[in-house]
Amino acid sequence: MDYVSALVPPVVMAVFFIGVVRVIVKTQGGAAKAKEDAAVDAALARMEGAPKASAGGDA
Repeated sequence: MDYVSALVPPVVMAVFFIGVVRVIVKTQGGAAKAKEDAAVDAALARMEGAPKASAGGDA
């Protein structure tokens, strides 16, 4: 029965991983896709428009 206890954790992790992948795939697109895309575009525009600050001092 040691083989059963050795196989249970990988099987549980595989089932959980498959579930996570299915949720990610199902939530792509849909009604909120345009809203999410607009939020990302706005964040990228803010990052591109922000003045770049120098990390180091003048040497």
